[in-house]
Amino acid sequence: MSILVAKEIFLTKGIGRHKEKLASFEEALRDAQIARFNLVHVSSIFPPNCKIVSRQKGLEKLKSGQILHCVMSRNSVNENHRLIAASVGMALPKDKNHYGYISEHHTYGETDEQTGEYAEDLAALMLSTIQGIEFGSETSWDQKEEIWKMSGKIVKTANITQSAIGMKDVWTTVVAAAVFVF
Repeated sequence: MSILVAKEIFLTKGIGRHKEKLASFEEALRDAQIARFNLVHVSSIFPPNCKIVSRQKGLEKLKSGQILHCVMSRNSVNENHRLIAASVGMALPKDKNHYGYISEHHTYGETDEQTGEYAEDLAALMLSTIQGIEFGSETSWDQKEEIWKMSGKIVKTANITQSAIGMKDVWTTVVAAAVFVF
């Protein structure tokens, strides 16, 4: 039995526009440079001892048509002037032998910064629950972030976010993904 645990991961994002919704998704995947793969959406675990690499370095190790595992967020709209965003956030533990979390978040009406910070916060919240970091339900996001930093158990958070403004009679799709390299 073979066990698949990714050794590397890269982040990517893209935007696509087309009169057909599916074609706009394809265009977004092309912009993100992952359209030539068979994508399998997976859940939210950042593997232990996994290294974050550049998109270019990750793509160099892949072959067209291969099955590619990823955590992906996507959003589409065909309304004029409607702001959409898709984001993937990560939270990594200080101990590299332990797993971290990846979250996906998509929204309407929020900027890249707002969407990305929320995705990071979601991942950090999931990681904190297994790291024994406690706080009350009334704790604000800023207070939680300070508690995470002070605990020393969460070493890094990051995100990749793509936003776009919709156009009338044209589908606009945004994607953000964390792609696993085996």
